[in-house]
Amino acid sequence: MKEVLYTISGKRLPIVMNIGARALTSQGLNVHAGHDDIMSVADCGWGMLVARNAQETGDFCLIARRVAEDTQTPFFNVQDGFLTTHTVETVRLLEPEFMRDFVGNPKDRLINLMDPDNPLMSGVVQNQDSYMKGKIAQRGYYNRVANALDKAFDEFYRKTGRRYGQVEAYRCDDAEYVVVGMGCYMETARCVVDNLRERGIAAGCLTVFTFRPFPARDIVEALRAAKAFTVLERMDDPLSTTGNHLTREIKAAFCDAINGQGGQETIFRIPRIFHGAAGLGSRDVRAGDLIAVFDNMREDEHGNGNGRAHKEYFCLGIDHPLALVASEDPDLRPAGSFSMRGHSVGGFGSVTTNKVIATIAGNVFGKDVQAYPKYGSEKKGLPTTYYLTIADAHVNLHCELEHVELLCINDPTAVLSPLTLKGLEKGGAIFMQSPYADPTEVWKRICPENRQTIRTKQVRVYYCDMVKIAREVASEPDLQMRMQGIVLLGAFLRLTPYTRDANMTPEQVYAGVEKALRKYFGKRGEQVIKDNLNCVQRGFGEMKEIPQEVMVAIA
Repeated sequence: MKEVLYTISGKRLPIVMNIGARALTSQGLNVHAGHDDIMSVADCGWGMLVARNAQETGDFCLIARRVAEDTQTPFFNVQDGFLTTHTVETVRLLEPEFMRDFVGNPKDRLINLMDPDNPLMSGVVQNQDSYMKGKIAQRGYYNRVANALDKAFDEFYRKTGRRYGQVEAYRCDDAEYVVVGMGCYMETARCVVDNLRERGIAAGCLTVFTFRPFPARDIVEALRAAKAFTVLERMDDPLSTTGNHLTREIKAAFCDAINGQGGQETIFRIPRIFHGAAGLGSRDVRAGDLIAVFDNMREDEHGNGNGRAHKEYFCLGIDHPLALVASEDPDLRPAGSFSMRGHSVGGFGSVTTNKVIATIAGNVFGKDVQAYPKYGSEKKGLPTTYYLTIADAHVNLHCELEHVELLCINDPTAVLSPLTLKGLEKGGAIFMQSPYADPTEVWKRICPENRQTIRTKQVRVYYCDMVKIAREVASEPDLQMRMQGIVLLGAFLRLTPYTRDANMTPEQVYAGVEKALRKYFGKRGEQVIKDNLNCVQRGFGEMKEIPQEVMVAIA
């Protein structure tokens, strides 16, 4: 189907495709995040914007539509598959009236290809005398795209206060070491840069928003003064001896700049360039991994004696000779954040509940939220992990949560593994499924290693028979399994301070809960809404705590 993309651009059809970028099937099938697919069509004559989060994705869709129609050039609006497409985040939506005004009337820009009063030929065969002339003539359209993008970014900023450009240089003015990349892990990079700056390391990061047209001059200008920079890419092209796609483009830009070609101002040195593969197939990219990237760039300051960085090309997050090893993994969430990690089974309804909780935290309590599941290709009936962070500021971290205040265990077998409690903060809480009413019986069924961890970290343990509640409440048999997850919402409302902090009455809170439930279950009818609300209320009322004396009595 790739040839169709050439046809669309060649006919100057200003289509905007919203892309959830994913890894392509290689040694195995993977449907998760990767940039293989978008790089495979980067030569088709389409503009290409790459967003880091849900807000940027929505904004770029509108900007791409305007520029596409201004220049009669199709655009890809790209986000990372699953990592962004399936993440629930706080987004400031644009009003439909604003969108119509920003894009303008399509009739003022678009050509009616089927207008009998102005006939034209389209899709013809062109032989040796014509094809090349028509192909090179396309450049007249493309020469307008970069300028149209800049104008659209500027006007969007004037009207919304949200500033975008073809690149975003974060703390690069005096940076000695810079990480360059596209997609959601570049938000994590911002947190890492701030952390390293507090340690006295002159770090920066450069996000490339526009891959087509390629912003060569902006990139060179942002990086030229650095000692070194590293290009991270969510793909691997091993037969290219000069690097993956973004790396090759940046190296070519610096080649032009050193020669004063390609419209570049002449420069007299090129920083040392490192490059690596990260996040292929949604492999987790953590703050510690990015710290290792900066350590790899820096000159040896710790006594190894060679004065050179370790690896020119590397990978992150796996056990491999090329991999950089993370020596630390700091908690870089916004101050005052609350995070929850859940261990459940696909089909239990827990992932949907996580989205409902995020919706309530955002829309009812006015917080910034980020909620996402760790999906597998095998889903229903198998273990599923889901994550939620609630904060007063935008959550920049895009990685699996290792620092959590609340652990939700819908899968009874998960409590048998010590790994389940990994990252639970001191003084945190556990809410777990248990068919037992007696707290002693519940405590006995937690493995001894986990019982010791709970005592050492002074963790509170709550439990409830979510399965029983769902079985008794669900009016439709096929919803019994899924409704046990919604009981968790009642526990969340009871265990977190947001209702109290917002000075809201229970009636106000449940009105917000009902609105969120209607969003996700409204198509199933009024009775299903009532059943879900009943599950929430019973989860709130029937949750019990294991007393401290029970925890002390049974080691």
